Amino acid sequence: MSSDILIVSTPYVPGYKIVRQVGFTWGLIVRSRGLGGNVVAGLRTILGGEIHEYTQLLNESRSHALDRMKDHAREMGANAVIGVAFDSSEIGQSMTEVLAYGTAVVVEPEQEESKPVRLS
Repeated sequence: MSSDILIVSTPYVPGYKIVRQVGFTWGLIVRSRGLGGNVVAGLRTILGGEIHEYTQLLNESRSHALDRMKDHAREMGANAVIGVAFDSSEIGQSMTEVLAYGTAVVVEPEQEESKPVRLS
């Protein structure tokens, strides 16, 4: 296993066993697009379709929230986070909050059980 934190949305890490549950971990970021981006996005809402400026903003925000969640889990002594999910909400008219959260755990690689050899 690398020195990085393993991140999964499932309640387990395939190939690993959970040896200790550390606790709830999260990473939060609040971002604003800025006046210029809001004007361009506002014009795009009139025409319809995807608003690329906001898509990029939310993708970057999710990435930063994940990084902060991993840092928090590492500080707690974990080497993996299970059950990872995101939540987001609007704050005021120009800011978006993105939260990444999950359960920080310590995992170890599973040992393959040796099968008995049959002699004929």
